[in-house]
Amino acid sequence: QVQFVESGGGLVQPGGSLRLSCSVSGVTYDYYAIGWFRQTPGKGREGVSCISMHAGSTYYTDSAKGRFTISRDNAENTVYLQMSSLKPEDTGVYYCAVQETTRFANFWWNPNGVDYWGKGMLVTVSE
Repeated sequence: QVQFVESGGGLVQPGGSLRLSCSVSGVTYDYYAIGWFRQTPGKGREGVSCISMHAGSTYYTDSAKGRFTISRDNAENTVYLQMSSLKPEDTGVYYCAVQETTRFANFWWNPNGVDYWGKGMLVTVSE
């Protein structure tokens, strides 16, 4: 039913950049957000960034602010996460996710609220 096409993961050097892409099909919600969670061995699955598809409202976790930029292409139902000035701490498996919202985009970006999960992509920031 709901399907994800995720791309952009890989190995980059500290200070480098990556752009993650997530295309979603089959979503029937009137209002929803698309974004990424990050899974690391030292931490749980934490919200990184998301964007409301109808309003374009964005969310970034503190560690991503100023370095990551999320954007959307509504025609393709695709979301992009441009990650710059990457640090080793950004390493992890990045899971694209869909969460139903209201028109007011008043919601918490946390794993318990996710309706659909992508399979994830490994991002490694290392020399």
